[in-house]
Amino acid sequence: MQIMYSLKSSKGTVFPLRSMLVFFIALFGFYVCYFSLTQIALENEEEEMDDAEERTKVLCSRPASVTPYRQMRYVHFPRPMSYDRGECACTPVRFFVIVSMQRSGSGWFETLLNSHPNVSSNGEIFAVRERREDIVSILRTLDRLYDLDWRTSAAKNECTAAFGLKWMLNQGILDYPHDIVNYLNKKGVMVIFLFRRNTLRRHVSVLANDYDRRTKQLNGTHKAHVHSLEEAEILARFRPELDVSSLIPSIREAEQSMEACLRQFRATRHMILYYEDLIRDDNALSRVQKFLGVPVRPLSSRHVKIHTSPLPDLVDNWEEVRETLRGTEFHRFLDG
Repeated sequence: MQIMYSLKSSKGTVFPLRSMLVFFIALFGFYVCYFSLTQIALENEEEEMDDAEERTKVLCSRPASVTPYRQMRYVHFPRPMSYDRGECACTPVRFFVIVSMQRSGSGWFETLLNSHPNVSSNGEIFAVRERREDIVSILRTLDRLYDLDWRTSAAKNECTAAFGLKWMLNQGILDYPHDIVNYLNKKGVMVIFLFRRNTLRRHVSVLANDYDRRTKQLNGTHKAHVHSLEEAEILARFRPELDVSSLIPSIREAEQSMEACLRQFRATRHMILYYEDLIRDDNALSRVQKFLGVPVRPLSSRHVKIHTSPLPDLVDNWEEVRETLRGTEFHRFLDG
């Protein structure tokens, strides 16, 4: 009987141990299953996030179908180093360059473009000689500009849709035409050529501007552009005397520079615009905005035109000029 009691007693002790062991095994199994399911859920979530990022990249690299296939190379999604484009990261940007000559209306035209909320034109960045010392410095400057890391007062921050600069013919663009054309085409940069049809009026404007640079007629300050009628009237009082002996060569040189530029850059995607068209054609600015791929809006500028009078009232020795150009290929400018 004593032996029987011992056996019963040991069985009673073993049963709770087995129950506890089964409980811990079940708990461990539940933990393993829970951890595994949680890990799978996290992996699925990460995969979904990766898929979302990939879809965003695809959306940013594939513009809307309204963009013709042949124009896809001109649509960009830059990622500046100096700031985050935020919610506009997938807003497409067109790159452009305004190619022009001094006193051809380019300053006025650029202020018109910059009045558009989605356009940033950053002025004559190659007026600084160090930026155009050679082709390497030129391309380096362009790279920095088109990365949207060029911060000026014209910057529209995150939601810029068209971004560019103004480049004068005497600022290095004609020194390396082949390399620059290749860069513009590879980078997908569109070109707006802005010239004056009447290069005689341009010549008069150049001389008047040079005079003001020397004399500083507006309270000791030189102003290439003015914002009031009073200032415009003061500057317009000066009537330059043209050197008739060099007049035709000067006009011809300007004409040849424009022709050379148009010929050397004809392989770019471009539009040709004339100052006279901007003044007389109400649809000219709409065509520019469509070319740049931005919504067409009314554009405005604070610039006030300086020389509004007919040419005979702007030139001190008009009769000499008229006789010099009469019967030449530039006779047509006398009526402009």
